[in-house]
Amino acid sequence: MLISNARIVSEDQDFLGHVLIKDQKIEKIFTAQNAGALGELFKQNIETLDVGQKLLIPGVIDDQVHFREPGLTHKGSIYSESRAAAAGGITSFMEMPNTKPQTTNFQALEDKFDQASKDSLVNYSFYFGATNENADLIADVDVKNTCGIKVFMGSSTGNMLVDKEQVLEAIFKSAKTIVATHCEEEALVRANLKKHIDLYGDEIPYHLHPVIRDHQACLASSTKAVDLAKKYDARLHVLHISTAQELELFEKQKDVTQKRITAEACVHHLFFNDNDYKLKNQFIKWNPAVKTEADRKAIFSALFDGTIDVIATDHAPHTLEEKNNPYTSCPSGGPLVQHSLQVMLDFYEKGDISLERVVELMCHNPARLFEVEKRGFIKEGYFADLVLVDLEKPETVKKSNLLYHCGWSPFEHYTFLNSIHKTYVNGKVVYDQGKIIEQNCAQSLTFNR
Repeated sequence: MLISNARIVSEDQDFLGHVLIKDQKIEKIFTAQNAGALGELFKQNIETLDVGQKLLIPGVIDDQVHFREPGLTHKGSIYSESRAAAAGGITSFMEMPNTKPQTTNFQALEDKFDQASKDSLVNYSFYFGATNENADLIADVDVKNTCGIKVFMGSSTGNMLVDKEQVLEAIFKSAKTIVATHCEEEALVRANLKKHIDLYGDEIPYHLHPVIRDHQACLASSTKAVDLAKKYDARLHVLHISTAQELELFEKQKDVTQKRITAEACVHHLFFNDNDYKLKNQFIKWNPAVKTEADRKAIFSALFDGTIDVIATDHAPHTLEEKNNPYTSCPSGGPLVQHSLQVMLDFYEKGDISLERVVELMCHNPARLFEVEKRGFIKEGYFADLVLVDLEKPETVKKSNLLYHCGWSPFEHYTFLNSIHKTYVNGKVVYDQGKIIEQNCAQSLTFNR
């Protein structure tokens, strides 16, 4: 199949061209310089799709999602959330271990891969979860087929808190692959929470969430993770940075292949600020919390100088019933995979960021950072994971066009300036103008480590 007349953005290039797909991979890229060879293709009666100069970029690689399977499928499943991801231009995901049972032994990890091989519409990998009890297994994690090791240095859904100093030391010392951390200092969060329960009981106002899970808790925990990584020369990736202060911990270096310590920003910390609690309340309750406009601006600025290396979602669905509980029993998290690329393309269309940098942070850098094999680029010989975007067709988020199992979105009623036109996974169309195309084409990610 030939995707013809596309505006291709990849590897800091923006050009009109044509992409030939054959046997799951990109066979040939035609530019103005070699377009003469297209004539021979047309003689071969190859299926051709003229996309009218729509934007063609590599499929997004999301390095942090919670798809809730096994054990929490009333919130979402690999089947449902991978389809929402496809609708959002995400062609590969890396999923977290705080399920039931938790992914903290190798059988549970294998079971997730088996389930995804049957149900996922997009490519997949899974983190091995560290606990206070399983540090002896960390050195045996299969680095070629497992994306990384997840350490909750602050508790969240599923409570997999790792808070024993000797265990943290052992994890960072023995890990042979990326250690990805959720960083919030648990003692500080618990002390803040107790003060607010004493004042408000269960009905704590949601705008106080960033006061309970405050800047100090984030900075203290991130500092500890960075110190441990430096001590043991571990490969550390700090997830969902939410404060300006944490940014000082990281090197300003755009080449992620030269870094041992990297950082991620999530779309909700780039889009929302604490003023939004007035309208959104529990629907923007995340851990770490959405904080001030100054924090949001600082994180956004850090996208440009190499301080932040990756943009992801931390997609974490809960049911409406759960989210409508009082503060103390309302879980943190929300669904994001269907709209994360549209968020960033909106920033582009408003002049806040270049297309090339969006692609770098959402496609290229996750591939480089995790050493994903032959994905994340529009490059000959690479898998044809591609997203076709219509930058001239706005889309309003409504309950009727949501694919999340939980049935809600923090972006409801918001109109994006763009829409996802088609998504290709391993050369097959899995999403086409609002419709899911059921295909058994997804693959387990492999890593060049």
